[in-house]
Amino acid sequence: MKRIKKWWRLVYIAYIWNKYNLVDIVADLPLMRLLRFTMYLNPLYWTSNKKQLPRGERLRLALETLGPIFIKFGQALSTRPDLIPPDLAIELSRLQDKVPPFPEDESVAIIEKALGKPVEIIFASFTKKPLASASIAQVHSATLHNGKEVIVKVLRPGIKKVLLNDTALLTSIATMAERYITATKRLKPTEVVSEIKRDLMDELDMLREAANASQLRRNFKDSPIHYVPEIHWDYCNRDILVMEKVHGARASDVDTLREKGVNLKLLAERGVEIFYTQVFRDCFFHADMHPGNIFIDTTNPKDPGYISIDFGIMGTLTREDQQYLAGNFLAFFKRDYKRVAELHIESGWVPTTTRVDELEAAIRTVCEPIFEKPLSEISFGQTLVRLFQVAQRFNMEVQPQLILLQKTLLNIEGMGRQLYPELNLWETAKPFLVKWMKRHIGFKGFMKRVIEHTPEISEKLPEVPDLLIEILENKRYQLRHAKELEKKNEHVLMQQKLRSKRRGLILASGAGLLVYAVLYNGSLDTLTPIKLFFEHYASQLGLAGAAIIAWYLFTQPNKHE
Repeated sequence: MKRIKKWWRLVYIAYIWNKYNLVDIVADLPLMRLLRFTMYLNPLYWTSNKKQLPRGERLRLALETLGPIFIKFGQALSTRPDLIPPDLAIELSRLQDKVPPFPEDESVAIIEKALGKPVEIIFASFTKKPLASASIAQVHSATLHNGKEVIVKVLRPGIKKVLLNDTALLTSIATMAERYITATKRLKPTEVVSEIKRDLMDELDMLREAANASQLRRNFKDSPIHYVPEIHWDYCNRDILVMEKVHGARASDVDTLREKGVNLKLLAERGVEIFYTQVFRDCFFHADMHPGNIFIDTTNPKDPGYISIDFGIMGTLTREDQQYLAGNFLAFFKRDYKRVAELHIESGWVPTTTRVDELEAAIRTVCEPIFEKPLSEISFGQTLVRLFQVAQRFNMEVQPQLILLQKTLLNIEGMGRQLYPELNLWETAKPFLVKWMKRHIGFKGFMKRVIEHTPEISEKLPEVPDLLIEILENKRYQLRHAKELEKKNEHVLMQQKLRSKRRGLILASGAGLLVYAVLYNGSLDTLTPIKLFFEHYASQLGLAGAAIIAWYLFTQPNKHE
């Protein structure tokens, strides 16, 4: 039955694919141009009114029709200009995860089942009409009995089954691509799909999202520039989330922000600061920072702040990733392209055989033109395309764990363009990174790590004397063993020298016998007895000499004797 459903889903995907005439996108690839002929045999090509739309818009509409997994996959592809052309990447970045709401009665039934009480008892008031609806969940407004306004996020029924089926299809496609298209192995399509699948499955757990929000709120406790709503844990469940209702202007509504007199330059700079704080201070960042998930606190327009919502997708970094990225960013800001190249090689992102000077020159060619320009004059999309071309040339492996970070960077760029196009992203970020490097890489960083590991160090201190004695005993044994080995080697060397001398003498005697056997009839006329001896035994002596020489040539002394 599962196989039948899988094939039926494939048939539906093929129908949507043809409905939006997407064959021409694939047919533009060098190895797929023969598919263009089949496009003209497709009846939908002649009857569909979608073919007049630009190809990027057709692809976006098709993915939105196919559902959440394809929307998320398209959003991930929008950050990968090495896989798709720039026009498609730009259009996919506009994907909107908006679907019709599911029935209100179903939403109420899910809440009551999760909390075991009628909504009239759980909440002082509950608005059945949803505030918003997406493919994963929909949101309702409510009021607690203590008077606090909250939003209730309810998981869409049956969504987990849909996601599992679609991610299984994508995994199969990615596996076949890796197996039969060699060029895709560097891009790690199966790992990319696995990363997207993990993120989507995380979104299905409302308790996980609540924990993410709680962690982020704790990280920015008392922050004057970033507010994270409070989670009401008593009302949370795997299927529902209850969170403080926040009020503010949409980050994308720039006209309203201007009308309120918001300092857009300061707002844009604070957005960059919040991003770098999450990545480099906390190693825990909001990975879905598009304008729809960001509100602006306009209570004091001259001192604006950010309000975040929707914490289903969060990114984390290891200490190694963090240090690598900080070093790269700082090297970029200093225009130290040699250091950037060295970091790429040291991290293993490019083969160790890569020449530093060649990689340095390629990175300089891409990055040098973008410095000292306002954001409005910098095409980060084109810059990413060029960087991926460099990556392909040097066989750089894609790092799936950093895909979310890359996506977030593009979201920050888009929001920065909307708020304050003249923002110089590099100059805004550089002081923060310099301060971070001094704090974590220099002496202060060393002392901080020592303090962090003090409990472990104090636990191990009583074992230090025993460890020192063990080290000294091992060292003494190694020295004694080395002396014994040296004596043994000297003895072996002397034996080899004696054996070599004996073999030399034997070789000389054999050569002598052979020479005399050949020349016995030469200048030995006066030595009659010797001449008579050689006349009788010359052939035997010659054979003996030849045998001795052959033994010498085809045998080797045993070096281990």
